[in-house]
Formats: sequence, structure tokens, C-alpha cells
Amino acid sequence: MTTKRRVGLASLRSIWTNYSIVFVFIGLFLLCGLLTQGRFTQWKNATTIMRNASTVGMIALGMTFVIISGGIDLSSGPVMAIAGMVLVFMQRDGLPLILCMAACVLVSAAVGLLNGLIITKIKVPPFIVTLAIGIIARSVTMYLCNGATVTGNNRDVAFKSIGNGSILTIPTPFWLLLIVACLLTLLLKKTSFGTYVCAVGCNENAARYSGIRVDRIKIWTYIIAGISVGLAAVIEISRMVAVSSTVSGNGYEFDAITAVLVGGTSLAGGRGKIYGTVIGIILLYFVNNMMIQLDISTYLTGALKGAVIMIAVLLQTRQNN
Repeated sequence: MTTKRRVGLASLRSIWTNYSIVFVFIGLFLLCGLLTQGRFTQWKNATTIMRNASTVGMIALGMTFVIISGGIDLSSGPVMAIAGMVLVFMQRDGLPLILCMAACVLVSAAVGLLNGLIITKIKVPPFIVTLAIGIIARSVTMYLCNGATVTGNNRDVAFKSIGNGSILTIPTPFWLLLIVACLLTLLLKKTSFGTYVCAVGCNENAARYSGIRVDRIKIWTYIIAGISVGLAAVIEISRMVAVSSTVSGNGYEFDAITAVLVGGTSLAGGRGKIYGTVIGIILLYFVNNMMIQLDISTYLTGALKGAVIMIAVLLQTRQNN
């Protein structure tokens, strides 16, 4: 094999490694359009996908930082519910909307801080900590709501426009998702903090010997995840102006993890892309939407998501080997 040919193959391999998610996105989009005889590619259907994907997508953005650092967060769904409950209680009491949303984000950020402190200072595995915190959050939400659905002030047009409005025909929640994605991309790629997050995920001991404050970096990744969950709660609650103590946020953490893995972030930590996570969540809702369009039983959705996670992990393992 000539040197020129080897260079060409290496370039193609590099392009596929870095942008394979984009090619998969385009291919799946065309496939869905063909299978649904064009119904899938209609703009109205596209905006529905964007609106539905925005809540879990926002959670997935913060989850990306946690997974890159070598952690995991299984508390996102229940924390979204308890933060949303705070938002609804304050909003229906007539408090300023900006204050209600700030309180919602602060509550979820505080839970993220708690996750990070327990994981780093008490040295409990992230899986156990976040699972336990999630169970506690769901239980507290059910207790304070008496196991019922709590409704806010439905006449608040400004609040409802956050989740139900559109700007230039694109859903407002999706604009928010893109803005946060751009900010987190800059944080991950253009700051020393982002470099440290990747270093901690690659090799925690080496990062510590290099002078990186590993515990502080990990705590901040969980705070970022908490802020993302709070923003997701604002989007979700503004769409319905209500929170269900038993259902709100149920399973969202697993959808977010699936999107992060599909987007190319390594479950072992050390590398990941924010734009990959955005495409990953859209792909996930592509498939959900296509199943509805083709009248495939929604009971198979969980099986599909589980298969996607398994395939993503197997491909990452093969790539690392």
C-alpha cells in the first residue's frame, strides 16, 4: 500500500471517527422519510420532534460533562420533578416568573452539589449516590404533592410561551437547547475547565498528580448537570403548567444517557462532544416518532433504547481496543 493511499485511508477513518454521528443522522433522516412516504420529513413533524426532544436534550447536555469526567447521574428525572414542583408552587402563588425559574434551577443545582460532595468527599460510587438521591427526591415530591398532580397558574401567558412558543417557526425550547449547547461547547473546548474535565475522565490519578483539583472538577460537573436539569424542568413545566409527583421526569435520566452515548461520548470517560449529544437526542426522538408513524407498538420503545445503549457501548469498546 502506497504512502498516499495510507494517508487517504487515515483521513477517511479520522472523518468517520469524528463525524460518524452526522452521517448516521442524515442516513436515518432519509430512511425515515422513505419509510413514512414523506410524512416524517414534513416541517410540522420536525418541529414536533424538536419540541419533544428539548427537555431530555437539556438534561443530556449536563449529563455529557458528568460522563466525560467518568461519572454517572441517575437522579436527573426525580430531581427534575422536585425542582418543577418548587416552580409550580411559587408560580401559582403569584411570585415573579424570573424568581420562580431561578428557584427551580437553584434547587436542582443544589442537588447536583450534594451529589458531587458525597461522591468526592465520602468516596461513594456515583451510581449508588445518584440512585439514592433520585429515590429520595421522588419520595419527597410525592409526599409534598400528596401523590397527586399539582397545577400552576394556566393564565400566565409568558410562562406558557417558554414551552409552547416558537421563534422563526422553530420551537422556543429548541432555541434554548441550542443556546445552552453552544455555551457548554465553549466551556468544554475553549477553557481550562473543559480540558481538566477530559483529563479527569481519562485518568483520575494522573490528573491529580498533575496538580488538577480532581474533586472540585467533579463537583462542578454535577452542578452543571443540576443546572441543566433545572432548565429542563422550566421547559417541561411551562408546557403543561403542572407537575405529576409520580410521572414527571420518569426515565428521563436513561434517555439522556442514551443520547450522550449515541452522540459519541465514551462511557469510560475522557472524551465527548456536545454537538454529538444534541444529534443523539434528536436521533432518539427520530426513532420514537418513526415508530408512531409506522404504527409500531410503543411497548417496544424500551427494547429499542436498550439495544441502542448496548450497541453504542460495544462500538466504543471495540474502538478502544
